[in-house]
Order: sequence, then structure tokens, then C-alpha cells
Amino acid sequence: MDRKSQDLRTTIENGNTIIGIELGSTRIKTILIDDLFMPIASGSFDWENSYTDEIWTYPLDAVWRGLQQSYAAMAADVQKKYAVTLKKARSLGISGMMHGYLVFDQNGQLLTPFRTWRNNITEQASAELTRMFNHPIPQRWGIAHLYQAILRGEEHLPRIHCMTTLSGYLHEQLTGQRVLGINDASGLFPVDPATGCFSRQMMERFEQHIQTAERPWRLRDILPSVLMAGEAAGVLTAEGALKLDPSGTLQPGIPLCPPEGDAGTGMVATNSIAPRSGNVSAGTSVFAMIVLEQALSAVHPEIDLVMTPDGRSVAMVHSNNCTSDYDAWIGLFSEAIKALGFSVSKGHLYETLLSQALQGETDGGGLLAYGYVAGEHITGFAKGRPLFARRPDSAFNLPNFIRVHLMAALGALKAGLQILTEKERVRIDHIRGHGGFFKTREVGCSLMAAATGVPVSIVETAGEGGAWGIALLAAYTVRKQPDESLCHFLENRVFASLPVLLTLPDPADVAGYDVFFQRYMAGLPIEQAAVRHLE
Repeated sequence: MDRKSQDLRTTIENGNTIIGIELGSTRIKTILIDDLFMPIASGSFDWENSYTDEIWTYPLDAVWRGLQQSYAAMAADVQKKYAVTLKKARSLGISGMMHGYLVFDQNGQLLTPFRTWRNNITEQASAELTRMFNHPIPQRWGIAHLYQAILRGEEHLPRIHCMTTLSGYLHEQLTGQRVLGINDASGLFPVDPATGCFSRQMMERFEQHIQTAERPWRLRDILPSVLMAGEAAGVLTAEGALKLDPSGTLQPGIPLCPPEGDAGTGMVATNSIAPRSGNVSAGTSVFAMIVLEQALSAVHPEIDLVMTPDGRSVAMVHSNNCTSDYDAWIGLFSEAIKALGFSVSKGHLYETLLSQALQGETDGGGLLAYGYVAGEHITGFAKGRPLFARRPDSAFNLPNFIRVHLMAALGALKAGLQILTEKERVRIDHIRGHGGFFKTREVGCSLMAAATGVPVSIVETAGEGGAWGIALLAAYTVRKQPDESLCHFLENRVFASLPVLLTLPDPADVAGYDVFFQRYMAGLPIEQAAVRHLE
């Protein structure tokens, strides 16, 4: 064992590492970081949501199975690399995909299947609440799902004891504390930036509006408490330690940071929490988080208003669809290759095909695609139908085919960002990217820069994603100096020496994307027809 590995072994044995766990839409990832905040071990569990009874969902037994296997894989990685058993840590953090509907009775029993962010089934509730609050309430938010259930008169409503998020549920199971970090909380119910708590005024409006609904609870009683980054959020209980690590090796007593949403941890993992900075997380879904200098002048239903983990206002543009459709096309190409008797690794296939996009025409050669596996609220779709179309005279070749699918993956995002930059005059200095869209770095950054028109950068550690982000929040909780802000902690103690790979927007690519985008918006009636007729 070399000296560095020996030093890391000592760090692990002394309990000076930090554990970060994030439950994303396609992967549950656990990482361990050292006292210099760098990842030293990891483990993961791949999973997929299921479409059951017209609901996108994950069963809770899959949540726990994935959580335990992801943690076990990380612990095994520690044993393999450093010949030491992970028994303790200095801090731990849990992050999960934001939004959706999770309600439990007083015995902790889930009252409905987990309705994830991918469901566009609360259109009436979303519209009514947006008008009532004069604040955008997207269909994904927990309060929209709750109000839609009230409008439908669902039978479970009188039995609700608490409503939370995925990260909040797991945090409570591990610590006994019903709390949420402010970023995750702000996607459950609106948060007042002045107080850092759920908006009392909006809560009172909601209570008055639903007076006739049969329910024994008040909204304030079923929501978790809201915490800022750096605040203590409980410790791992003996019962919680066994739930996370059924082998009994992990010791209880580890402090936890406030549980957060994947949007907030993505901001932390890319050091994008200062005003005029932004980040884009691009995988199964794609969302941009732009930190605002001042409040928006109007309510835009396409734009979420949420918070950074340390309480700054953020405009969030969230598209339900990104990589899923072009992943399916690459899977088809893989089948064709196998049918011809050849074998190509998944990584090599992706690298080769996605790189073809850089050889395509800047507008995609007149081709058109919609990767709407699910509905897309920004462009007005409750349901989606993946679609590819072309004119007989379009330049139909492999580079253009790949490029247009990558551009289409950002089409709805572009529509939302235009509202911020053109209607609200929001200034964005740079965007930092992370997620599967950027795995082929040059391709992902070039097309994101073309779509947004601003410089796009990748931090080398961004591949660790939100699991690293929540680990950094857990580190901040136990290692911050007195009065040290999260911005200072990240800028000066985490990212100061990390290399950043910057891509400037190419004017020709920007112009080409604009041509494609006009085609994309004009072709939306084709997608509408597909939804109507492909039942």
C-alpha cells in the first residue's frame, strides 16, 4: 500500500470521512470523501421508475434495496482499496430527486404509491394554486399533488399524518427528525425568502380555500421543519444505522446535514450558488438553476422559484425529458451491431455516436425530434410521445440524426430559459454542467453552449454529481468555521484548486441552434397529434 493509501486508511479508521448518498432518477449513488473533500470510494445501484396504473413511481422496497446495496458497494470499495472496514464517519447526508407526492399515516404507512416528479397529472391544481398564491406552483410540487387529490376527493386524505419528499422520508427513517433542507422544501411548498420557512401567508390562503375538505389536519402540521445549510439535522440512530447497513458494521451517532433535493446538491457540486451563476443538471430530466440578483417581475408558470441550500432565490427551469429518447436510439444501434455479429462496449458506442454530432450541420440538417417520453409542462404536454420527423429533402445522415436528438433534448429547457433572458432580462455569467449529457464532454458542452448562448464549464469532479454535493453539505455542517458562509466554504476550501474545463459558445452553433429551435416550436402541433392518436 502506497503512502497516500496508507494516509487515507488512517483517515477512514479515525472516522474523518464524510458519506454522501443521492437517490437520482436512474441511479442511487453513495460516495465517501476525505478530509480534503475529494471522493475516495463509491458505490451505486441502477434503477428505473415504472409506469403503473398511469403513474410514474418507485416502490419503497426498491428505495431501501437500492439504498442498502449502494452503501454496501461503497463500503466494499473502501475495503478493496484500503484494506479497512468502514465503521464510522464524521458526517452523512441524504439527497433525493425533488418534488412528487409522498404522504404517510400516523403509523408510517405510505398512503398512495410515490407519485414522482415525472407525473403531469395536476394541471388543474397547479393552475388554481398559481393564481391563488400569485406564485408559480408547477405540477410536480407536493402541494399541487395534495390539492389535486383534494379536488378528486381521494379516500386517503383524512388519514394523512405527514407529507414530505424522498430525501426527507429517508432522513427521518435514519434520524427520527422530520426536517428538510430549504432547497428541497421550496419544491414542496413555497418558502418565504425573508424567513427561510414555508410561507405563512400562502399557507393561510390554502387553509381558508380548503375549509370544506374533510380532513382532520392542518397543512402546517403535516409539513416538515425547514433548515438552512450548515444547521444540525439530527444523528444516525441505532435503528437508522441498521436500515442503511443491515450488516451492523456502521456505528450510530453520525451527525447528518439537512436532507436536500438533487437540484440543490447539483448547485453545490458545481459551485453555482452565487448570483448570476447557474448550473444545468442533464440526465433523464434536465433542469437549469439560475441564482437571481432580484425578484422576477411577473409570475411565469414555466419557471419554478426555489432556493439555494443557503437561502438565495433561484429560478429553476425544469424539463421532464432529456437523454431517455436518444438513449433508446443508441440502444437500437447496439442491437444492430450485435445482429451483425460484433460487440462494442457501451462507453465506446456512446463516445463514437455522440461525437458524430460535432460533424453535423449546425441546425441539424432540417431534421426534427421530440424526446417526450413523458409529458412536458413547459411546452404544454400532459403526456409525451417520442417522435422523429423529416422532410424528404432534409439532410438525413448519421451526424445530423445524432445532433438533432441532442439539440431536441434541450428544446424545452431553451423555451424556459428564453423567458428569463428575454422577458425578465436575467443575466447569466456562466453555466456549469453535470450529468449524463456531459459524459462526452466536448459534445455536451458545445451543444449546451449553443442552446444557452453562454459559456459552459465542467468541474472535473462534477461527474460525481449530487452525491458529492450532499457530501459537501454534510462536510460544511461539521467543518465550517464560525460565521463562514457556504459560498466562502465552497469557493475557498473546496473548489480553489480544482481545474475547470470551459467551453465558449460558437457563434455559428448558436445561430444554427436558433434555426433548429424555430423548427422545434413550429412543429409542436405534430407532437400534439402524436399524443392524440398514439394511445
